Amino acid sequence: MDFEVIGTISDIETLAVGRSLRERTRLRKAYGSGRWRKRKGIARVRLPDGEVCRAELHWYEAHGIGKKDLKIKRLLGG
Repeated sequence: MDFEVIGTISDIETLAVGRSLRERTRLRKAYGSGRWRKRKGIARVRLPDGEVCRAELHWYEAHGIGKKDLKIKRLLGG
């Protein structure tokens, strides 16, 4: 993760759950078994060059394991 999330993530939506996840096997091997979900949300992020802007983030999450593989899908400006 080459960015820092500033504050909280808002407008969180679930994109996929359980068997509908393509990466379920990789997630289970890397982090353990759980009810994996692919989620998205909006947050302010600090990029490596120091710029602060809003971005749409995607990540995987399971109860008791937490957020994993957080990535920026697109920058929203401001």
